[in-house]
Amino acid sequence: MHKKLIVALATMLAGTAANAETFAIQAGHVITDAARPARGAATVIVTDGKIVRIEDGATAPAGATVVDLHDKTVMPGMIDVHVHLTSNSGEPWYQGLTPKYSEPYAATIGLRNALITARAGFTTVRDLGGPALASIAMRDAISEGGFPGPRIQVAGPALSIIGGHGDSTVGLSPNLRAAVDATGEQFWVCTGPLECEKAVRKIASYGVDAIKFHATGGVLDDGKIGLEQHFTDEEMKAICDTAHQLGLKAAAHAHGAKGIGAAVRAGVDSIEHGTYADDADVALMKARGTYYVGTLMAFSGLQLYLGKGIYTANTEAKARQTLLVWGKALNRAYKAGVPIALGTDAAVFPHGRNGEEVGLMVSKGGMTPRDALIAATKGGADLLGLSRETGTLEPGKSADLIAVTGDPLTDPAAVTHVSYVMVEGRVVPMR
Repeated sequence: MHKKLIVALATMLAGTAANAETFAIQAGHVITDAARPARGAATVIVTDGKIVRIEDGATAPAGATVVDLHDKTVMPGMIDVHVHLTSNSGEPWYQGLTPKYSEPYAATIGLRNALITARAGFTTVRDLGGPALASIAMRDAISEGGFPGPRIQVAGPALSIIGGHGDSTVGLSPNLRAAVDATGEQFWVCTGPLECEKAVRKIASYGVDAIKFHATGGVLDDGKIGLEQHFTDEEMKAICDTAHQLGLKAAAHAHGAKGIGAAVRAGVDSIEHGTYADDADVALMKARGTYYVGTLMAFSGLQLYLGKGIYTANTEAKARQTLLVWGKALNRAYKAGVPIALGTDAAVFPHGRNGEEVGLMVSKGGMTPRDALIAATKGGADLLGLSRETGTLEPGKSADLIAVTGDPLTDPAAVTHVSYVMVEGRVVPMR
């Protein structure tokens, strides 16, 4: 009986492979690796979600679906390592307190924004902060092919100190705060190394792909604590050590210089924002191999909504403060040779504008267009542990590719003109 079942299963799988659709993607130019010159006219052959080969000229195997992109540049899909798909920009700070903002509703928001992000040319993203169940449901629904979107890694809720960035009771009335505290549902708000270890394990138990913590204060919360160090050195080390023991990378939201340095010494894998990173921070990051994720588009989002009643007075003050140093820390890290990955903080600005980060990395961060493109592809793949799967176009790798108008190796604006997207061999509908 078991032998018959195995034979039947093998026959079914063989038939699936034999009937797998083959694509012949014919491009005017192909960037296989952002660190190398582009090839001329070439065809990318894709079968069963994988790149089979890349041939010069316009060719097509018998029976292949031909995709005519002869006037486009085909390149690896971009990777955004810092998004928030289950929330939207331009909403008042209290929006999450309304009755409709349940986890099931957040999942529907995430699915919609995931498609918008994929259409913008991002075939992989890391969601660094959202409701655990909603985030995982969104990730898995897309991974299983039920909904179109990018490959997604999720972190669930980010760890916070009491009253710090990420404590959702900040700004509430005393009675509301007491009611929330009484539920005990904010398990990600922790104090002391042991409690923080427990919070990491709790978040990990949901099946997340990474752990995020708020090493410093944040811009968008209503707190007056500021943007310097929140968790103690010992708490940060407990968070990072526990995450690594569980096979997860740790990402630190960090603005202030002291908090950045503390997070790097604690063993964090990436510094997110890093707004006030100084020379000592940068030197430490270079020595430890810590990734820098500048999220320059977040500053565009701040500019977009300042003075419109969306932010509280405390938030507005912090936002104006950070805008004075927009991109300066990225430039410092880039010149020092710190590894860089593209991240945007999407949801602080409208989803779908993620590609503008590449241009800001050039204009604000002082990077070359090529190095910005490397950060947007290979950098993200390396940080997320996906270099064997994506980040470049090579035989055997996942068919994560996009078509753009122009040459993104010399013109960063080219990546904002996306006409075709394929994620793991699945074509993303563009409208």
